[in-house]
Amino acid sequence: MGGRGLFARVTDERGDLVAVRAYFPATLGTAVRQKARWITGIALVGWDRVGWARPLAMVDHWMRMRDRRAPIAVLVLGAAYLSIVAWLASVVSHGLTGVPVAPVPDAVRLLLIVNAWLLGWRLIVRAAFTGRTYGWREAMWSVPRLVVGNLIALLAAGRAIWRYIWMLRGAAPAWDKTRHEFPAFDQPIDVVAS
Repeated sequence: MGGRGLFARVTDERGDLVAVRAYFPATLGTAVRQKARWITGIALVGWDRVGWARPLAMVDHWMRMRDRRAPIAVLVLGAAYLSIVAWLASVVSHGLTGVPVAPVPDAVRLLLIVNAWLLGWRLIVRAAFTGRTYGWREAMWSVPRLVVGNLIALLAAGRAIWRYIWMLRGAAPAWDKTRHEFPAFDQPIDVVAS
């Protein structure tokens, strides 16, 4: 439509980067409500009401798929965390009983190694970019925050699916608004194009 876009870095009065004009909710309950609202609106209701795109509009399909991946991603997250728990339980039970662990097939071993490398790369990149903006302490906190973010996603997806089911059964949409805290700006926002 002729519009232009740009990637911008917005900083507050101290020079700290602000990704949005409001901070993400600070408690687990409010964070789950906020993310559930996003999943309900973008992934579920958006899919239902807007649909997809023309069959060959691959860019539209790609963008909508990215917006609507949350319910599927949560299934993968849930399976991953359950498999970690099952693996730990297996190791402990084999250790207690003295029964040897069955060998892992080569294909599965290769898949686990590749996945571990990709996860390690993602954590390094996440920490590097966080550290570049917020310093090394926040870079170190970015790794456990990934687990907290996954927990929020798991809880929010369940909440979103239940809310969506109620909407399909005729309940009026009730958007689970959360209270936002905005940064205090004593001066205009400095927008720097990147």
